[in-house]
Amino acid sequence: MHFNFPYPSQRMPLFARNAVATSQPLAAQAGLRMLLNGGNAVDAALAAAIALTVVEPTSNGLGSDAFAMVWDDDRLYGLNGSGRSPALWRFERFSELSEMPLLGWDSVTVPGAVDAWVSLSEKFGRLPFEDLFAPAAQYARAGFSVSHITAHRWQEAEDAYRGLPEFGRTFLTGGRAPRAGEVFRCEDQARTLEAIAESRGEAFYRGELAERIAACSKAEGGAMTPADLADHASEWVDPVSVEYRGLRLHEIPPNGQGLAALVALGVLRHFDLQAYLLDSADSIHLQIEAMKIAFAEVHRHVADPGFMEVTPGDLLDESFLERRAGEIHMDRAALPISTAKVGGGTVYLTAADESGMMVSFIQSNYWGFGSGVVVPGTGISLQNRGCGFNLKKGHPNCVDGGKRPYHTMIPAFVTRDGAPVMSFGVMGAHMQPQGHVQMMVRIFDYLQNPQTALDAPRWHVDEAFRVSLEAGFSAGAAAELERRGHRFMDDFDTSLFGGGQIVYRLEEGYCAASDPRKDGQAVGV
Repeated sequence: MHFNFPYPSQRMPLFARNAVATSQPLAAQAGLRMLLNGGNAVDAALAAAIALTVVEPTSNGLGSDAFAMVWDDDRLYGLNGSGRSPALWRFERFSELSEMPLLGWDSVTVPGAVDAWVSLSEKFGRLPFEDLFAPAAQYARAGFSVSHITAHRWQEAEDAYRGLPEFGRTFLTGGRAPRAGEVFRCEDQARTLEAIAESRGEAFYRGELAERIAACSKAEGGAMTPADLADHASEWVDPVSVEYRGLRLHEIPPNGQGLAALVALGVLRHFDLQAYLLDSADSIHLQIEAMKIAFAEVHRHVADPGFMEVTPGDLLDESFLERRAGEIHMDRAALPISTAKVGGGTVYLTAADESGMMVSFIQSNYWGFGSGVVVPGTGISLQNRGCGFNLKKGHPNCVDGGKRPYHTMIPAFVTRDGAPVMSFGVMGAHMQPQGHVQMMVRIFDYLQNPQTALDAPRWHVDEAFRVSLEAGFSAGAAAELERRGHRFMDDFDTSLFGGGQIVYRLEEGYCAASDPRKDGQAVGV
């Protein structure tokens, strides 16, 4: 690993025996407080995640979903904390639409983050569950100063959500979003956090909060019922993985899109990337082409695993990956389609402690503040993960009741010879698997240190296989990619490139890094 810093950045990596890296400084410090109070990495991660629902509501909230991986006692655990669609949903409810709704109750699936917090704390936590909520409740009740990038995203949300009265009452104080440095308070959130803490989540799924959520759904024409909430449970899962350069990248299995990163790396391992210069057209071309193949397969097949027509193993079969690698041509871009044989958005954080426990955790509304639905008197903003379904009848990810949608958010973890190496993630909808690929390539092919890998410019492939290049790549590389047939987006928001957090294990302690594209930081002790 090289500790040089060739890209413009105001960040340096952190070296410590215990570390937390998040997208918002106050949340990182909430996690650090748990470590200083005798907690472990899971306690730190959960306190940070809970605080993020308050201090970065533009990306997640009390009505979010979550996924996690935890390294403990020489093995890696996976948790799927995503919720299912209301049992009453049927295709016919949406059949007159051209696409799934982005706002309102018909975009809301059961929120899973709260139960994920409970499940992780019960299995791994050292501190009392209620202690994890103290920083978040304090930020909500006493107020916190809004950070710069969060304030910018909040202001962007003003128009999108302004017509929703409860959203405006809760998040647009005085009719507008808070500006950077202004203090925001939400007593409703503080009371809800305390109710969740005291009941260990029961209030949210089977108590007073559940009743309020269901009543709001009924009053506003939604289909979510008390039974939908009461039936929810997080699921412990075995991560899926692929070998790459003597390491192994692990992802949560479907319904998340982590398979896209695994397929792309499985294709890339058939090429010697180190033979091409870092950030050269050849290197970028290979990565983009592998990513396009991965997205072609994942968008065709990934869904609630109970409805998939192929298994993760089918998509990670070595002969299949080798054949797909052989379809890549160095001189031209392709528009790949799925060839697997059919049988019969977000906040990310990572934490690690001196005992060796490491946590990779992601939590999200999906689109900004989510559905725009805010449950009156609670501060609960509900995600719009129902957008992850499609309306293609017969597709494994077609909308239906009691079903988990395709999820964009994915935590990642790297091991070598059965030992932990790195916990990381790159938030940002479809940027996430391609961000995982770019971090793996930069750190393990080109030996960049975690902070430099996060500082570096990124490429992005959208669902139509159009390419965006972040500022920092050479004009020559861009021109050569265009000559090979890559189609570039004419205009794009720089938020497209997401934001990552990394904790890399050293012989003693950790190297932690936080993306300069976000407000966050890496902290440690």
